[in-house]
Amino acid sequence: MAMAEQGAKPVWKWVGAGAVLAAAGAVAWYARERLAEEPRFRLVEEDGDIELRDYPALLVAETIAPGTRQPALSEGFRRLAGFIRGGSQREGKIAMTAPVLAAAVPGGWRTRFVMPAARGRASLPAPPSGIAIASLPERRVAAIRFGGVPDDARLAGREAVLRNWMHRRGLIALGDAEHAFYNSPAIPGPLRRSEVLIPTG
Repeated sequence: MAMAEQGAKPVWKWVGAGAVLAAAGAVAWYARERLAEEPRFRLVEEDGDIELRDYPALLVAETIAPGTRQPALSEGFRRLAGFIRGGSQREGKIAMTAPVLAAAVPGGWRTRFVMPAARGRASLPAPPSGIAIASLPERRVAAIRFGGVPDDARLAGREAVLRNWMHRRGLIALGDAEHAFYNSPAIPGPLRRSEVLIPTG
């Protein structure tokens, strides 16, 4: 029995080392994501986790994938990541920004990457089939921040809280809710940052 326990120690040693390396990798990835460029906005009002924001016009790359939320967003992210990494030598690769925006559309989900502020439409590579470059006009949005894994239940719950807040202030929704994800699935739930955005007047 003692021999079996002695032989097991190296196994647990490697398991422990693997866990430490995985944790270190997640921390490094989190730190890199924290440095990603984010769209600037003017803060109109703040109430706990809820904010009213004015955004300038934004340039985005967007794609629509069919299916339910998670598979569609994974496919949308894959397409857009391939686009920003595959620019020609003249145009250069496009830096990843945060957040990734997602919204339900008939039959699927739309995923958007916001283009860096320094990149104009003319400086972007021609998008492949299935990806479009779109200009979002200036807009005011109500936003609610939250942590944890952004699953369907949490997203729906936060949207309900935000809509109730808007109703109490007489704010009218001018479009459907949009989800904003600031971290990749590789980041542990407690460290993730997500938002629900609703355009308003």
